[in-house]
Amino acid sequence: MTEAISQPDRPAPLPGEGEATGDPRDLFSKFDPLIKQRSDLLDSGLEDPFNLVMEQVLSPVTAVCNGRETILLGTYNYMGMTFDPDVIAAGKQALSDFGSGTTGSRVLNGTYVGHKGCEAALREFYGMDHAMVFSTGYQANLGIISTIAGKGDYIVLDIDSHASIWDGCAMGNAEVVPFKHNDIDAMEKRLRRIPEGAGKLVVLEGVYSMLGDIAPLREMVAVAKKHGAMVLVDEAHSMGFIGPNGRGVAEDQGVLDEVDFVIGTFSKSVGTVGGFCVSNHPKFEIMRLVCRPYVFTASLPPSVVSTAATSIRKLMDAGNKRQHLWDNSRRLHAGLKKLGFQLGTDEPQSAIIAVIMPDLERGAGMWEALLKEGLYVNLARPPATPANMTLLRCSLCAEHSEEQVGQILTMFETAGKKTGII
Repeated sequence: MTEAISQPDRPAPLPGEGEATGDPRDLFSKFDPLIKQRSDLLDSGLEDPFNLVMEQVLSPVTAVCNGRETILLGTYNYMGMTFDPDVIAAGKQALSDFGSGTTGSRVLNGTYVGHKGCEAALREFYGMDHAMVFSTGYQANLGIISTIAGKGDYIVLDIDSHASIWDGCAMGNAEVVPFKHNDIDAMEKRLRRIPEGAGKLVVLEGVYSMLGDIAPLREMVAVAKKHGAMVLVDEAHSMGFIGPNGRGVAEDQGVLDEVDFVIGTFSKSVGTVGGFCVSNHPKFEIMRLVCRPYVFTASLPPSVVSTAATSIRKLMDAGNKRQHLWDNSRRLHAGLKKLGFQLGTDEPQSAIIAVIMPDLERGAGMWEALLKEGLYVNLARPPATPANMTLLRCSLCAEHSEEQVGQILTMFETAGKKTGII
């Protein structure tokens, strides 16, 4: 029998000492305002815009929702690769050959030939020396940012950065210095104030996911390099269709070779799930041993990396699809503007078109009216949105036909008039 560990002598407790003095704080109480807001919304008779169930997916751009065939305009399936026959066949073959999962981390038993093949496809796609695949795009930002910028270093980032970027900053020990969205002068002022000799990382996004606007990367990268900073660009919403080869805004603005790290995801243009980082830094491979979200996470299933690799290689030769997606974006943006909707950008800058709503209640009403017309969009609300805006976020796909874009405009007009938005 194991002997109990002895404890040092302690004085007897005073009467009442150690007893509860009142009800413990409910750890969920911090969410009470949000709980009330959601309850009020549902009590008004509206459907829950954050709990939609797709009962059947018919194509990259159509699904059955609430028993009705619905056009999808909020899925980030920019290049429509989710139903590509070659992509599906590759996934089926890998599932049959290697089973349903790896049951291990990449640094142990979780690296299969498919993971290496996927990283090879990424290196070829970006023309870079190193590629590292993560289980999600969120983990890619979390892992890379928290690992490369540590105590004594500084991270200078756009105030509108994605939650995964902010969480990567929070996980590390670096000093975090935000600047006003897309403001080159504000970014440079922050860089000037950083102590000489400190490590500096500037984090930017090619396309910002809420309004669909792009960053002035050419100017920002030049400023960062002038001040001795490394640059990380998240191209999650631009990979696949922006740039001559679909490599993103950095390629489109001619600064890809000057960017130290490109972060991306498979859950948008690639059409599956996962994340990655590509880099030319000569010491990059050490990240496989020091990046905790990579080391301590089970690797992606073989079927997923096989579909991703196949999709990435097909995106290298997808110029016609890119052009069609741009045509769709320009047509929808111009049509919505003509109808009188307030949009997040003056001109289309990406496949995301944000329609600004007066407030959450009327935004939710417009979202439901569109769903009843047979159209699904994203309802985005504060605090996720900039400037406390409520948005209907439209994400176009290269598989949307010209006829469907016309239908979408008609649906917006009908719903907008029903709800009094226009």
